[in-house]
Amino acid sequence: MSLLNVKDLNVTFMQDGQPARAVRGVSFHVEQGETVALVGESGSGKSVSALSCVGLLPDAAQVGGSVTFKGEELIGASDAKLRQVRGNDISFIFQEPMTSLNPLHTIEKQIAESLSLHQGLSGSAARARVLDLLNKVGIRDAESRLSAYPHQLSGGQRQRVMIAMALANGPELLVADEPTTALDVTIQAQILELLVDLKRAEGMSLLFITHDLNIVRRFADRVCVMQQGQIVEQGKTSEIFANPQHPYTRKLLAAEQHGAPAPVPDGAAEVLRTDGLRIWFPIHRGFLRRTVGHVKAVNGASLTLRAGETLGIVGESGSGKTTLALAILRLISSEGPIWFNGTDIQGRKSAELRSLRRDVQIVFQDPFGSLSPRMTVEQIIAEGLGVHGIPTGRSERELVAEIMTEVGLDPATMERYPHEFSGGQRQRIAIARAMILRPKLLVLDEPTSALDMTVQVQIVELLRDLQRRHGLAYLFISHDLRVVRALSHKIVVMKQGDVVESGTVDQVFDAPQNPYTRALLAAAFDMTAIGAD
Repeated sequence: MSLLNVKDLNVTFMQDGQPARAVRGVSFHVEQGETVALVGESGSGKSVSALSCVGLLPDAAQVGGSVTFKGEELIGASDAKLRQVRGNDISFIFQEPMTSLNPLHTIEKQIAESLSLHQGLSGSAARARVLDLLNKVGIRDAESRLSAYPHQLSGGQRQRVMIAMALANGPELLVADEPTTALDVTIQAQILELLVDLKRAEGMSLLFITHDLNIVRRFADRVCVMQQGQIVEQGKTSEIFANPQHPYTRKLLAAEQHGAPAPVPDGAAEVLRTDGLRIWFPIHRGFLRRTVGHVKAVNGASLTLRAGETLGIVGESGSGKTTLALAILRLISSEGPIWFNGTDIQGRKSAELRSLRRDVQIVFQDPFGSLSPRMTVEQIIAEGLGVHGIPTGRSERELVAEIMTEVGLDPATMERYPHEFSGGQRQRIAIARAMILRPKLLVLDEPTSALDMTVQVQIVELLRDLQRRHGLAYLFISHDLRVVRALSHKIVVMKQGDVVESGTVDQVFDAPQNPYTRALLAAAFDMTAIGAD
């Protein structure tokens, strides 16, 4: 008998008064001690399938079919029965711990709450169990972290706390819903290794939800591929990867970053140069707010960038990547010259920087968060034209239609709003908003990390094409080294504010000199041992 057995699962939501089937006839099982991966693009029904197993969908959802856990039916089970299963027998780890943890409660209180609800533990007994869990998931100096709040922990530490909460009551099945997507490659490797070790030590089963096939390849026993609410293929991981049968599975497996950007033209003009750029934030203490020290966010960064060239900036969270880019954009204070098109823009007043704002644009990580939900696509893309007062002799609508076509969007959709587009389409809108001003430098801050693998490939190809046609210079910030290699000509590696290594893509990737660079590359490309016996 399977630990979890899902048979002919159907989930329907009401959308604009019409039924929309999110999950259609899904069947799979998870055996004791097994790792099963649900893979597919956003909107394929992965998370909905998992949440429906323990009744965590909204009341408006209509759920049909059968879900049994250790032989007991959960579809239609009483609330009391489902509460007993949740947390005790089946636990969840979600993608973004900051949205799952209560910002007003300490770490100790949040983990202890689960122990109190399910085991009746309190006081010293609960504290001892919380410490044991924090030590088990690798939180250093666990006792000093008991009184910490979520915002006082790093992303990796918060995810470890989420894992500790999930393990608190000794579940038999752990459901991990994209638990590493928002993490740096080195932290991702640590979390994956931790999950594998805990699964072995605790004798758990694992249902892993992801769109990253590299993770699936490393440690899943079986894989179920979902598309548009259906499982189109399932089987042993080794067999699926070696001989995929369904066209969609083959498409997912083929969605690997490959190729390289076009060579930088001979004699290309220098667009950007910094020399010993320093960004230190003062630490003020006492009644008089005296400066007692500095947070050294960036120490002496020197870089050059030419027209038609991409400089990739890599490093873990907190290494100074985005801070460096914001200083180059003159959005935060810094020390040291910043030459843009041969002119030192350091110290220039806001009015003098107006032309710079047109020539230097930025594309952010989360397109949905950077696009106004109250504006149509036409208004969003055309906004910069009005801000900068650019005379064109053509209507704004014509220019918007032209740039939408260039980035692969249908101009007929310009009257729609951001929520009516997919994640990849929203990122194309963000790129169009920047490109309509015809900038010379584009700052790309993690522009693909929130996207599925297939969409990532499409966006990278679009960026290459735009660079080739317009001679754009890219400052590309990312922790995804596969994307960095596919898009960059040169790389700067940052650690704790310092540039520890720089060079061409081939130099840094094929012959890294710094131990930190080697650790990053090992985490990104050499984690095949994870999950191996």
